[in-house]
Amino acid sequence: MIKLLQKLGPGLLFAGAAIGVSHLVQSTKAGANFGFGLLWALLLINTIKYPFFQFGPRYASATGESLLEGYQKLGKGALILYTILTLGTMFTIQTAVTIVTAGIASSIFGLNVSVEGWTVIILSLCFGLLMIGKYKLLDNMMKVIIVVLSLSTIVAVGVAFCNHQSPIQWSQIVPKTDYEFIFLIAFMGWMPAPLDVSIWHSLWAIQKRKNLETFSAKTALMDFNIGYIGTIILGVGFLMLGGLVMFGTGKTFSNNGGEFSLQLIDMYTQNLGDWTYAIIGAAALTTMFSTTLTTLDASPRALNKSIELLQNHPNTNGYTAWLIVLILGTISIFFFFLSEMGTLIKIATILSFLTAPFYAIMNYILICSKHTPTKWQPSKPMRIWSITGILFLIGFNIWYLSIL
Repeated sequence: MIKLLQKLGPGLLFAGAAIGVSHLVQSTKAGANFGFGLLWALLLINTIKYPFFQFGPRYASATGESLLEGYQKLGKGALILYTILTLGTMFTIQTAVTIVTAGIASSIFGLNVSVEGWTVIILSLCFGLLMIGKYKLLDNMMKVIIVVLSLSTIVAVGVAFCNHQSPIQWSQIVPKTDYEFIFLIAFMGWMPAPLDVSIWHSLWAIQKRKNLETFSAKTALMDFNIGYIGTIILGVGFLMLGGLVMFGTGKTFSNNGGEFSLQLIDMYTQNLGDWTYAIIGAAALTTMFSTTLTTLDASPRALNKSIELLQNHPNTNGYTAWLIVLILGTISIFFFFLSEMGTLIKIATILSFLTAPFYAIMNYILICSKHTPTKWQPSKPMRIWSITGILFLIGFNIWYLSIL
């Protein structure tokens, strides 16, 4: 078991980045608003996105390069577009995950520190950890965090089922109003994660390969599958918790980060008992802190690598510089422009859904190209799966844009 955990890494980092806002916030809200009615959407979007996420570690392990080097081989335009998209979305995404983390910290610790104050504290702590511990710290922390969260969530769902008195409605629904449809897009946008996380995953896989020589292509795919299946199970778990505890009660989740955090923790403790408040609070905080930490590491890492490739020149201090820029940008958005959790998350998740076809197409073209060894190119069924997914993402985007 210990040897297996040592081999795992990037897949759990992927899970750590994914199991955050999409699960704690969006999946729980989906259950609270629609019961089990959007279970189809959760399973469908995870199925649709699977190949494109898998192509990240597949390509990295087969070639020793990240997806960004692959994009460069397909043409400089792809790399430039990626850089523009990242610059356009990373600040909103970072602010969205950080505000939830700050809300949970404020709810648990209080200490007369505002959510704004907790935002600065959390970002400062993340900066220090990344400067001191770098990838190895991320790798080790995530193994503990994912185990704690998985166990607490599975237990909470089991108890919620036992305590649920009325009949459970398993019928699936399709949103009808514009508001419901926009929620569906936001829900699917970050479920299980934005598709650009595939690029982060490829960078983490390269780093893991440097730290562990036995991290082979086969191990990388096993590591990814464990992380991906884990995100699906927990996504279903959070949706069921929202449905079992909140649906039909007339209660709704607040868009305020602090209030939402209190509601979320109370939802768990209502099922498990007040004695679990500290355990559940710790699990929720570590989950969102891990997401804040992984996104804060990944965006500067990917952006710096992209610019290095465009300039054909290494930049030793580029990662640190972009890390500082991202922190300052996040604080600026939160303090001076927008601090409403619900609106921030909606903007970030919809942007992620709208950009998904680009990453899906680029990953598919690259993995099927001459730049990927034939042995590691996808099978015919996987190619059909991928093309179907691309058509779905494009079609859904066109549908969404047509009703705006």
